[in-house]
Amino acid sequence: MPETQQVLMFMMAGVLLNLTPGPDVLYIVNQSLRGGVWRGLVAAWGITAGCFVHVAAAALGLGAVLATSAEAFNLVKWIGAAYLVWMGGRLLWRTRQVAGDEVAAQPVVGQPSDSPSIEASSLLAVFFGAFATNALNPKVALFFLAFVPQFIPAQAPDPAWSFVLLGCLFNLNSLLVCMGWALAASWLAHRAQGMQRVMHQMDRLAGWLFVGFGLKLAFTDAPSH
Repeated sequence: MPETQQVLMFMMAGVLLNLTPGPDVLYIVNQSLRGGVWRGLVAAWGITAGCFVHVAAAALGLGAVLATSAEAFNLVKWIGAAYLVWMGGRLLWRTRQVAGDEVAAQPVVGQPSDSPSIEASSLLAVFFGAFATNALNPKVALFFLAFVPQFIPAQAPDPAWSFVLLGCLFNLNSLLVCMGWALAASWLAHRAQGMQRVMHQMDRLAGWLFVGFGLKLAFTDAPSH
């Protein structure tokens, strides 16, 4: 088992890494700005669920396959890149559908839907969208393979279980930070003036960023071995 000092260092490093904006943070903030704090929190839970996929895969050795097999890496890479580009394109298409006056006429940010079934379906779509954002990104799997083992003692009797423990601890930290992003974005959405118009621009920015993240992932080379 990792020593207490190593665990504390791991937790500090994890918090700092989770504060760095990326596709996951962008997804959470966008959902929280558009639909209120619950959509942002559900997105945070979906992102964390996607991280658990990589922890389990790495513990089972599947992550090592992505690190050593160019074919496996490229397959997951292209699926993930296509998903990010599709998500960005959908956001950009939505901004074209909403003109300036129509944006101002939309419902207040975070206003719940009149239909509970529609709202539940919407939250489920947010969760699985967030889940796919992380689960389909092989760079996240490689991150866990590169980052976590540094904090596992060489003499650990069961490195796999130590990896799972640290991976779960990292995901717990990640969940707290992601929920913080959701709460902060929701707080901003309820206080900024002209937020509907700002959200229109945020959708456009988020769309281009998602397309950029997807293209960056698509041109990422498989790790050398």
